[in-house]
Amino acid sequence: MQLGVIGLGRMGHIVVDRVLAADHDVVAFDLDESAVGAAADAGATPADSVADLTDRLPDEKRIWLMVPAGDAVDATLGELDPHLDGDDIVVDAGNSRFERSVERAEAVDAQFLDCGTSGGPAGAELGFSLMVGGPEPAYEAMTPIFDAVATGPDGHARMGPPGSGHYVKMVHNGVEYALMQAYGEGFELLSEGRYDLDMESVARTWNNGAVVRSWLLELCEEAFREEGDDLGTVADHVAGGSTGTWTVREALEQEVSVPLIYEALGERFDSRQKEKFSRRLANRLRYGFGRHEVRRQDDA
Repeated sequence: MQLGVIGLGRMGHIVVDRVLAADHDVVAFDLDESAVGAAADAGATPADSVADLTDRLPDEKRIWLMVPAGDAVDATLGELDPHLDGDDIVVDAGNSRFERSVERAEAVDAQFLDCGTSGGPAGAELGFSLMVGGPEPAYEAMTPIFDAVATGPDGHARMGPPGSGHYVKMVHNGVEYALMQAYGEGFELLSEGRYDLDMESVARTWNNGAVVRSWLLELCEEAFREEGDDLGTVADHVAGGSTGTWTVREALEQEVSVPLIYEALGERFDSRQKEKFSRRLANRLRYGFGRHEVRRQDDA
C-alpha cells in the first residue's frame, strides 16, 4: 500500500519509519523542509506541498495526518479536500477533540477516520495503541497500515462511528492523569515517611509481579534512576491539561462521577502555585512516555 503522511514531527516520523519497515510505500510532506529531508533519507518519497503529495498517490488515496490538533487540522483538510473524493481515506491521528472529528467527518468528501494514538516516542520500537472511529469499510481498508503503526493486530480496533476514536483517547488521557497522580502520591508518602528508601528499588520491585505493575511504574523507576531519590532539579510544574479538562466536562454532561480524574486535573493546575513531590514525579513521567520537556526548578 502507498500512504501519504502529512506532519513529520516526532510521532509522524515514527509512523513513516514503521510503515516503511512493513514494506509499504510512503509519500511524505511537512512545512519543515528538514523534516521532509529526514523522511526521504529514511526511504519515503518527498512532496513539496499538499497538492504534490496527493498527485503522487494512486487514485484511491490513503492519507495519514499527524499535525497539531485544532486549526492545523482544519487548514490541512481544507487544502486536501479539493483533491479527494469518496474513494479516498483520511486518518486524523492527532489529539483532536471528538466533537470536531464528528464535524470534520461530515464536512470532507473523503472517508474520515479519527484515530486516538497512545504510546509516545516509545512507539518507535514497540508500536502505538490506536483507537479508531469512523466507517467500518474505511477501517478495514486501512488495516494493513494500522497493523504496521500499532503494536500489531491487537494494538488497534475500531471503536465505533466518527468521533468515537478520539472520544476513547480523551477518556484514556483522563485515566492516565489519575494513574500518574496515584503513583505520585504513593511515592510522596514513601519519600516523607518513616524509612530512608531507595525509590528506584521500590519501583523495580513493585514492577516485578506486584498488582500495581505497569509501564508508568517502569517510568517511575527510570525517573528515580536518572534524577535521584529526591528527583533532583525536577520542578513541580505539570504541563498539559486539555484532554483531562475535556474528560471532566464530558463526565459532567453525562452525569458520571469521576472524582479521581477531577482531582488529578486539579493537581495539575495547582502545580502552578505550590510544590509537591507527587507533581514533580508526574512532571518527570510526562518526559518518560511522551518526551515532553522536563520543567526544572531553575526555570519553572
